Amino acid sequence: MNTLVNPHPGTPHRDPAWLGRLFWMGALLVVLWPLGVATEFKPWVLLEPRNLKVTGTFLASFWPLNTSGEFLWLVARETWRTVAMATAGVTLALVIAIPLTLLSTRVLSVSALSGRMNRLPALMRQLVRWTLIVLRSIPELVWALVFVRVVGLGPTAGVLAIALTYGGMLGKVYGEILESGEAHPTQTLLRNGAGRLQAFFYGLLPNNAAELTSYTVYRWECAIRSSVVLGFVGAGGLGQQLDNSMKMFNGGEVALMLLVFMGLVALADRASSALRRSLG
Repeated sequence: MNTLVNPHPGTPHRDPAWLGRLFWMGALLVVLWPLGVATEFKPWVLLEPRNLKVTGTFLASFWPLNTSGEFLWLVARETWRTVAMATAGVTLALVIAIPLTLLSTRVLSVSALSGRMNRLPALMRQLVRWTLIVLRSIPELVWALVFVRVVGLGPTAGVLAIALTYGGMLGKVYGEILESGEAHPTQTLLRNGAGRLQAFFYGLLPNNAAELTSYTVYRWECAIRSSVVLGFVGAGGLGQQLDNSMKMFNGGEVALMLLVFMGLVALADRASSALRRSLG
């Protein structure tokens, strides 16, 4: 008869921290319970017979896929429009974010070299930071609803919506990246008479280019996902066509566009990962 022998006599058989872990798990459940009640989170309703029947009917309509030549051409055109919307939106977001980043980054302030920024530059910096907060606090979906009413249905509304929201996001993160990096080369350039742009291009940018580029590519990948969602409010692209097909209960079209969208996101993910590896 084999006897279990502890190979390390001084090691306890029971996790010494189990009581603390049990306490914190219980505390987490106590915190999450009222949140679930407030949101009326009831996942078990998905398993009710009526809901299972509706789900099964909807999924069964996905096959066969609609592979007609006319519809495939429509999907290809809208897919290209979706990528173009995301790319144009991020490009405009950069136009917004870069100047605001230069104005809000403390390390680029000449008056801050003495340790305390002067009142007027500090006020301007705070106003810029508030502007970035306003831009990113309003979801791109809300911006799209506004611009659809202003410029009408189509990708223009989606491009403008992505530009404003992502401009605020990029400006905030760019500023944090630049301020958390090595500031000595930039401060040296400023003390020796260099301008703000010179200090940025020769001091801050070389040390932070990889991280800035990586985050920008990641945001472009997110913009592709957002552009599909924006189509549901009339901003054009693959999302608008997906919304039309769902309203017509055409499961074959919906399934094909979902597959195309998943492939599009996968390609964007691979492209961004490859670029991050090359920069790293």
